[in-house]
Amino acid sequence: MKISRRDFVRRTLLTSGSVLVAAQTVGCNTPGRFSAPRWQIGCYTRPWDQFDYRTALDGIAEAGFKYAGLMTAKGKSWVIITIETSSEEAAEIGGEVRQRGLQLLSLYAGDFPVAKSVPAGIEGLRKLIDNCAACGAPNLMLGGVGDEKLYDDYFTVVRECCDYAAAKGIGLSMKPHGGLNATGAQCRQAVERVGRKNFRIWYDPGNILYYSDGGLDPAEDAASVDGLVVGVSVKDYRHPKDVMVTPGTGQVNFRGVFDRLKQGGFTRGPLIVECLARGTAAQITAEARKARVFLEGLMGKLF
Repeated sequence: MKISRRDFVRRTLLTSGSVLVAAQTVGCNTPGRFSAPRWQIGCYTRPWDQFDYRTALDGIAEAGFKYAGLMTAKGKSWVIITIETSSEEAAEIGGEVRQRGLQLLSLYAGDFPVAKSVPAGIEGLRKLIDNCAACGAPNLMLGGVGDEKLYDDYFTVVRECCDYAAAKGIGLSMKPHGGLNATGAQCRQAVERVGRKNFRIWYDPGNILYYSDGGLDPAEDAASVDGLVVGVSVKDYRHPKDVMVTPGTGQVNFRGVFDRLKQGGFTRGPLIVECLARGTAAQITAEARKARVFLEGLMGKLF
């Protein structure tokens, strides 16, 4: 039976809602009512971002992952879902994820226009939250801010949008991403400044090394985020300034990082590979499979 575009989007949105509830239970940092693996090991689209996002999703599924994160890909915008994306488009992208048997756990959707004004920033972040819900991701990952003049306004916007996000079942998180949130301690300061339970940290060990020019060990920095981590962007690093590295082949001491995060209370949740060694689509998929096997082996030994 042929269905209209409107009916397709409506059904996709309804499916997104049910997936969202399940994903929140799977992705939380405390045991839930539903049976779920302790770790949801997945992969972002970023490693394939010289290709269409569907190629990335194909590669993620082929590499044996069950979980995915949307970030970047070749298209009309480098970031797959942005403030300019309609809810219908976001729902269709989420549908593409599920068609491949993948569960979406994280969305990075770029910036919101806080530089214009706080009201404009709030409107923009709410749009990103709407798109997060439409595609079926339970968590919207933010990149933070590098301009000191915008720092107060940026986190005012985040604070003002937390209740809106919670009403839609969306968690907000921020990763170490340079600027004024380049370290775990800086991320902690921002989270405490916002003071809302659904704004937490999505840790990124590779970025700790990258933005410190290799000077700050993430296995030590991880102590600064105790009790605040809800997910990890699994990223390695090779000096100088290279993060397009398959996890387990660079300088990040992942055993030390995860052991320290465990001490701080992060004992279950999403571990989403963000970067891999470059190559053809097939070569990237092969690297993704290696990363999955590495993480499964490591987490099996540590927990």
